[in-house]
Amino acid sequence: MNSPQPVPALLVLEDGRTFRGESFGAPGEAFGEAVFATGMTGYEETLTDPSYRRQVVIATAPQIGNTGWNDEDDESRRIWVAGFVVREASRISSNWRAKRDLGDELKAQGVVGVTGVDTRALTRHLRERGAMRVGLSTVETDPDKLRERVLQQPAMAGANLVDEVTVAEPVVVPAQGEKRFTVAAIDLGIKEMTPELLSRRGIEVHVLPAGSTIDDITALGPDGVFFSNGPGDPATADDAVALLTDVLDADLPYFGICFGNQIFGRTLGFGTFKLKYGHRGINQPVMDLATRRVEITAHNHGFAVDAPLGETTTTRWGDVRVSHVCLNDDVVEGLELTRDGAVAGFSVQYHPEAAAGPHDSAYLFDRFCAVMTAHQDGHSAGKDA
Repeated sequence: MNSPQPVPALLVLEDGRTFRGESFGAPGEAFGEAVFATGMTGYEETLTDPSYRRQVVIATAPQIGNTGWNDEDDESRRIWVAGFVVREASRISSNWRAKRDLGDELKAQGVVGVTGVDTRALTRHLRERGAMRVGLSTVETDPDKLRERVLQQPAMAGANLVDEVTVAEPVVVPAQGEKRFTVAAIDLGIKEMTPELLSRRGIEVHVLPAGSTIDDITALGPDGVFFSNGPGDPATADDAVALLTDVLDADLPYFGICFGNQIFGRTLGFGTFKLKYGHRGINQPVMDLATRRVEITAHNHGFAVDAPLGETTTTRWGDVRVSHVCLNDDVVEGLELTRDGAVAGFSVQYHPEAAAGPHDSAYLFDRFCAVMTAHQDGHSAGKDA
């Protein structure tokens, strides 16, 4: 029996750079922001991360798909990337948990995938020129015509995408073992591993829609509030900033990850800016400035907080400082707010919940527990006095 003939696929960047390959996902066309991710493992978690909404992900690892697709490692209810580009799509799946091939899952969910692309050259181009809009097509063969449509697509700067990925209704994740805390988690594009890791620490997690109010939060009687990762430009997320302002006014301990770090920064009075090509992968070195400890961390962000390094800034809620920096480029990777010598809130730009690893930063969930405990003890002491 003859093998089916490969279907040609075309990739065109907004600056006109063109690559040709073959289809290994759904036929059709896809448009988005072209970004590269450096992880050698964890492609299933990457594809199902809501933070990749409206982005075409280029994998820098030369072969992708050899562990197939299972249903346990999904980070959300669906694939969120606009398209997926690889150097070589593995012809076989060899993991014992695999239910089907990566290409089959892309087809089933209508996601355009392209293989046979020189991803090394493509990545170098994006590093030099910066992340930019891109089009993928299995039906258009003329690069100029496809580029015309690429240039009509909206840019990521200025994009407000949170409402496209948040839950429609609250979801409760019960505490595992003895319940210690209740946490309200605002879903800006949350990954399932986050409430899972909180739950393992005896936390009952109430995942709330992004449009929730402070009354929705306080009705739960929470011990703390969490803001998740998510897609888009944090400069557009005024509603999330307003909500976090109310949370800090209510004197509730805060923990934020990724987009939640950017919202924390904006709430505290800092700006945000778009990185040239972003941080995406599972091998980024970050230093905790208090301990000087270096962690290898997972990242997925194209924006960052513009806060001063080595300085303390006074806000109406207390003093804030940059707590973590990326050793590759000194980008702010964490913020810490203290009030009367105690931590009132903190956030990190990277992903301590990274299911695919590394797990150097999982201790941050324990730190959140410690902050909530100290807050409870402080309130109890105040009542006793």
